[in-house]
Amino acid sequence: MSLQFPDVHLPNPLDNGPSRARREQLRAALLLAFAALVLVLALVFWQGPATASTEDKLNDTQARIAEQNDKKGVLTDEIASLSAQIDDYESQVAALRAEERDAEIRLAAKQAELDQAQAQVDRAYRELKILAARLKRSLGVLKDRIVAIYKAGDSDMSDLILTSKSYGDLIETSSYIEQIQNRNESIVTRVRDLRDQQEAVVVRLKKAKDTIEAARNEIAAEEKNLATARQAVQSQAAELASVRAARQAKVDTINSKVEHLEDIEADLQQKIAEQIAAASGVSVLPAGPMTSPSAAGLIWPLSGTVTSGFGPRSSPGGIGSTYHEGIDISVPEGTPIRAAASGTVIMASYNGGYGNYTCVDHGSGLSTCYAHQSGFAVSAGQSVDQGQIIGYSGNTGSSTGPHLHFEVRINGAAQDPMGYL
Repeated sequence: MSLQFPDVHLPNPLDNGPSRARREQLRAALLLAFAALVLVLALVFWQGPATASTEDKLNDTQARIAEQNDKKGVLTDEIASLSAQIDDYESQVAALRAEERDAEIRLAAKQAELDQAQAQVDRAYRELKILAARLKRSLGVLKDRIVAIYKAGDSDMSDLILTSKSYGDLIETSSYIEQIQNRNESIVTRVRDLRDQQEAVVVRLKKAKDTIEAARNEIAAEEKNLATARQAVQSQAAELASVRAARQAKVDTINSKVEHLEDIEADLQQKIAEQIAAASGVSVLPAGPMTSPSAAGLIWPLSGTVTSGFGPRSSPGGIGSTYHEGIDISVPEGTPIRAAASGTVIMASYNGGYGNYTCVDHGSGLSTCYAHQSGFAVSAGQSVDQGQIIGYSGNTGSSTGPHLHFEVRINGAAQDPMGYL
């Protein structure tokens, strides 16, 4: 910045006024004052862009945080949808496992039925073998009996025997049966009974084989259903694991971005605090650690010693009493003050005895206020997150020393902050 000095027109030396030396001193004083003014303006304009640039970066970072939070809201909806899908998968898996248990029960029942049918077949084969042996013996006896009849010379019987093609034809012929019955009823009855028993065993054997075949087909179908159910369970379980992994990855990604931007925001707020401190001559301290939220959802605005509690207290000099609508926390001047909860700044201005006074509306009638600040870090109408730096402790207003006066209000009525911290 170039400095231009104005022309100073001094009065005529002949005029009735100061002497020449006096005029020279006046000229030098004016030039010195103008140079000082220019220097001050230069410093102001030199510091201004830096502060404005930092504030622009802070605003940009806060906008990016808001954008990420919007994305997080969308992801939250997506995650809720994924959670519902996971619940549906878990129900399907439970149903498939129940179906698998039922299939195993049915499979065991069919296997028992198959074992029973196989046992019947085994018994039928044994009985058939015995009957075949008995029939063979009986036919042998019958053969011997027929030979004996033939040798006895019965011509009719001889013709019947010679014209018969087999023992079956011979047995079925009624005239032959009548002759045999006349000769030896017991042998014919025995052969007939053995024949009937053999036919019954064959029928039983066929039924048993049909039962076995049907049971085997049912068992094969049950085994196929069981394999399908198991494969479906494994597929659904794998998809469930994939969905869970995708959900966790999205949550981790968005949280990582927000944390990174919040770190940048904190650094920018600290730089602005240092610039404010440099301009005001107040030493700004580093922000203390954030505490965990209480049951009421609030955190301590800063770390310090509570020097005055909530409620009535004696006035200076012991005359009368006043009502203290908050608590006083003793800290060095310039200590960063954090928002006790997320909300919207509804006041950030000088307010009489409160000095520099900030109030944040948290919704549902709850608000918190911070008094005697040395400087502001937020403005009215701004949204703040829990733990965000909103100002710096000081000694403004009616204050006897640097501290933070902290208030909690419900629908505007002051409450004891210790019940909320």
